[in-house]
Amino acid sequence: MTLKLVAAIAVSLATLALQSRADVIKVGVIAPMSGSFSAVGQTWEGATKAYQKLNGTTAGGHTIEVIYRDLPDINPAQAKALAQELIIKEGAQHIAGLYFTPDTLAVAALAQEAKVPVVIFNASTSSLLEKSDYLLRTSYTLPQMAVPVAKYALEKNVKNVVSLVSDFGPGLDAEKAFNTAFVAGGGKLLEAIRAPLKTTDFGPLMQRVKALKPDALYVFGPGGPATYAMIKAYNEAGLKAAGVRFLGTGETDEDQLRAIGPELLGIETGMFYSATHNSPLNNAAVKALAEVAPKAIPTVQLANAYDGLHVIYHMVKATDGKRDGPKGLAAAKGFSWESPRGPVKIDPASREFVQNVYMRVVEKDSSGRFVNREFRTFEMQPDYGRIQGAAK
Repeated sequence: MTLKLVAAIAVSLATLALQSRADVIKVGVIAPMSGSFSAVGQTWEGATKAYQKLNGTTAGGHTIEVIYRDLPDINPAQAKALAQELIIKEGAQHIAGLYFTPDTLAVAALAQEAKVPVVIFNASTSSLLEKSDYLLRTSYTLPQMAVPVAKYALEKNVKNVVSLVSDFGPGLDAEKAFNTAFVAGGGKLLEAIRAPLKTTDFGPLMQRVKALKPDALYVFGPGGPATYAMIKAYNEAGLKAAGVRFLGTGETDEDQLRAIGPELLGIETGMFYSATHNSPLNNAAVKALAEVAPKAIPTVQLANAYDGLHVIYHMVKATDGKRDGPKGLAAAKGFSWESPRGPVKIDPASREFVQNVYMRVVEKDSSGRFVNREFRTFEMQPDYGRIQGAAK
């Protein structure tokens, strides 16, 4: 960070601090509002509106205004520029959103310098929170999801697997966590395959998997069109017909269910949320989302953004609207609540999100919709990335 930028931030924050308390607290959300991942941005925006519909637009007597900035794809330089604009020009007290890990890394140093809390709605690389004291997360880490999937596979007497992941931070986290847990439990890893992030044709890779004849294929994709291509190739290669289990995380998210439902039948995933999660709060959140944003899809991103704004409301109440990042972060550490996804907690030491992981299977419900039916719960799972790292 340049001295000029540091000085600009310092002057801006000093000026804002003189105001003591703000009647309007601005939250700047950096989100993919356009491009291939625009459905995520639409759901985030709808989720924050749904949260405010159910909980009001004030926290501790202060009006909360949510401002969105578009970041369609991975672009760390632009992510940093947007965060600077939101903090310096808009006076945002909190930054949120951030779909991709590289963009979040670019914002981390700025958050540290400005002492502005950043609530990550998605980016899931395990080591992210180590990059700044001001980062929180209301999404997940891949190890947190992958280890329960490995445990489930062992429970189901899966003897050997092939892993196939996208070759970037979260994919490598997922690969390491699943494979380590599966092998430690007595399973055999036949091969660990990494696909370049921009891969669109997974046919050759699926043929490679088929030749290895595994009991199961563990997958992590980047979401969006690539995930559709991955599942299509799995079916076309005859892996499903051959009885090779598809084990994943978010590959059957609700947007995928709507787009390619029949091809997903029977696929098993471990994830922290399903739109059909049976609780009064989730039912209310899904209903509110449909009312405020009819085009938004109730995916895991509904829970991420809903909970993210809940944490921000909590921090605003704790600081009484004052610009005090350290005090806000202190209040968030150890904070627990009931989420649309179930019970959750921010770990007081690591700041990681602790939550249930549900094994889900794609089925048709009584109305003919494709849904992720939850059938097995691994309660209050930690970030296994930290645990496995500490065990080295």
